[in-house]
Amino acid sequence: MFTDWHDVAGTFTGVVVVTVAALPLAALVVWALARRRRATGTPQAWRRSLAEVGIVHGTVPWVWMILLPGGRAGTAHGGVSPVPGRDLLAVLAAGPVTATGQVVGNLLVFAALGFFAPLRFAALASVARILALAAACSVLVETAQYVLRLDRVSSVDDVLLNAAGAGLAALASRRWWRDAAGTPPEPRSDAAPGR
Repeated sequence: MFTDWHDVAGTFTGVVVVTVAALPLAALVVWALARRRRATGTPQAWRRSLAEVGIVHGTVPWVWMILLPGGRAGTAHGGVSPVPGRDLLAVLAAGPVTATGQVVGNLLVFAALGFFAPLRFAALASVARILALAAACSVLVETAQYVLRLDRVSSVDDVLLNAAGAGLAALASRRWWRDAAGTPPEPRSDAAPGR
């Protein structure tokens, strides 16, 4: 299946295979970090370790895929699409398989960052801050695509979808934010007295 390094590092399939294959290593890193932190008395050692590794392992492969060069990389700049909605409409018109792949892929780019960053950094425990952080990261990636002449389109729609994915992921982890800030969770109102 893979004959050389380019097949592994330079293709979508290769990046997916490497990411999945690295899951045991990521779990080992979480365990080692948490063990070290527990030995030093760091509070929430497991949560912090899982969040840090989750941010890296869940974000780097997507950024790697975004920065894979196109067929004319180095010889031509890719396009720039600054009009919101234009690229999204073109993708939707390309058919359900293409549309699903493109939209879901863009929503997942910074989803791990959106999910784990508020758990690790109390200052980021806000959907608005996560949206701003993801949008800024996405602008950097889209700018890199253009500056590095990767023969890819730098699109405002990608920035909007990347930020939206991070925001949705942040909402999914919201119930654990208070624990990350070191405050106990509020008691449940439906709990019976004396429990």
